[in-house]
Amino acid sequence: MRTVTMADVAKHANVSKSTVSQYLNKRYDYMGEKTKLRIEEAIKELGYQPNIVARSLKQKSTKTIGVIVANILHTFSTEVSRAIEDVCQLADFHTIICNADDDPAKEKKYIEMLRAKQVDGLIIFPTGNNRDLYKRMLDEKYPVVFLDRPVPDISVSSVMLNNEKASEIAVNHFYEKGHRRIAMITASIAENVSPRVERIDGFKKALRALNLVVIEEYVKSVQPDEVKEALREMWRAGEPPEAILAGNDRVLKEILTFVKENGLSIPADLSIIGIDDVPYADFYNPPLTTVAQPTFQMGKTAAEVLLDKIHKKEPEDDRPDDRFDPELIIRASVLEKGGV
Repeated sequence: MRTVTMADVAKHANVSKSTVSQYLNKRYDYMGEKTKLRIEEAIKELGYQPNIVARSLKQKSTKTIGVIVANILHTFSTEVSRAIEDVCQLADFHTIICNADDDPAKEKKYIEMLRAKQVDGLIIFPTGNNRDLYKRMLDEKYPVVFLDRPVPDISVSSVMLNNEKASEIAVNHFYEKGHRRIAMITASIAENVSPRVERIDGFKKALRALNLVVIEEYVKSVQPDEVKEALREMWRAGEPPEAILAGNDRVLKEILTFVKENGLSIPADLSIIGIDDVPYADFYNPPLTTVAQPTFQMGKTAAEVLLDKIHKKEPEDDRPDDRFDPELIIRASVLEKGGV
């Protein structure tokens, strides 16, 4: 069958090709409702599909952005990506989401692939290890926004949590409930991933502010599959912690598994708070106290900042980074100790 063209639609609707083009680009300012209806019916009857590639070349825009998440397994990544997609959909932009698996080589491949596909901009949860590539995008004034993680000395607009405050409010809550032996486990900081480093720094600062000793054996940064061994080391060292802060959702899952496998009771044997408000937190037994990130607002802001850069075509990063405050959601996983 012959491909249906814009000229065919114009002839069928008894209008000019330019009027059909205006309709397809949603420029209705001088178009009557009857004309719009005729074009709409002609498109349906003929089965016309606009040539997206041709339109992109003509408009110098694909109306598409790329989102490269560090690890799609994190609840934070999926919720933020959903918010980005919602904002872009309202702006008539498509979204391509790629998962880097915290692998710089994979991240580099996705950046190059998405740019080859001429996406209009990128939102990246950066691994931090592709500095030359980040700098090149800046030099080329290519629209890009970092989410969750800044990269030192790379002046890209970043949208992040106040990570130190996330740890601080958790430690303060433990302290108010009478806990003094407080531990923390985060994912590995071997690659100097800034949110993990900031959360550990905030944890230690909060302990010192309360005149509590920082017990280094109680502070671990490991891969998710090493969390249970890190906990076993804490328990073997003598007096185990009475409360523990999980640095993210995947660490929390491993801690909960350790608790179950070792017959421990929450919160009688171990009080727990997790950073990231996991979907199962409110119906887990007992319901889990968490530090929630404003995931929708963070994703919305990242998308709005990127779209603004794309529309202005002046993506210089002269705006301050956006830092969002966390919220403590109190449930039942922290024991209130008496007589402390």
